[in-house]
Amino acid sequence: MLSGITSGVVTATRASVPGAYVGTSGWSYPTWRDGFYPEKARPADFLRLYSERLPSVELNTSAYQLPSEERFASWAEQVPPDFRFAVRMPRLITHGSRLGLVGTFCERVRLLGEKLGPVLVVLDRPRDDGFLMLLQGSLDPALEVAFDFRHESWAEADVPVRVNSLEGEAPFRYLRLREPPYDEAALAAWAGRLRPLLDEGVRVYCYFKHEDEPTTPLYAERLLELLSG
Repeated sequence: MLSGITSGVVTATRASVPGAYVGTSGWSYPTWRDGFYPEKARPADFLRLYSERLPSVELNTSAYQLPSEERFASWAEQVPPDFRFAVRMPRLITHGSRLGLVGTFCERVRLLGEKLGPVLVVLDRPRDDGFLMLLQGSLDPALEVAFDFRHESWAEADVPVRVNSLEGEAPFRYLRLREPPYDEAALAAWAGRLRPLLDEGVRVYCYFKHEDEPTTPLYAERLLELLSG
């Protein structure tokens, strides 16, 4: 187990850290039993158990196969009203230029209702301003969107929210922390960077990379604790 981070019930409640939507990339990991989930927890109960301890999750399965309407509705029913899902856009759109699927994607994620957080758009492809303009124009304008540019040619692209940037005028920021391990000093440093944004009323969505060991959700819990202090 991590130094300074132990399993158990988190002391900071979601209500004590308004605007801080900290969680992990995914929740359906049996290897998190007996470290984050109870030892005998059923996979069908993982999301409910997760949402009792963390306020948000990044949904990555949607990148590979767009979940059904029934699946989105079921997920929404299992979590509290103040829980938020960040949903990654399918690769068929971002990699294959299947822009015709954008409308269907928007309709599906809307089934999460008030529990829908930002849409995550990951672009590995070289810069294509025409594609970006068409994509943005096809999205439901009421959705909040964060862009994760993986190709260096996008360095100067102008979008309202860029993943892992704390700058900007948008009402939220989106962070993907993908370089574990995160010790106490590293988590405290992140809390120090994020707290001023929260104090200004900016919402922060922050997700730790999945690991087989249940360290990832414990990072998230500890960061929430530090933000509440």
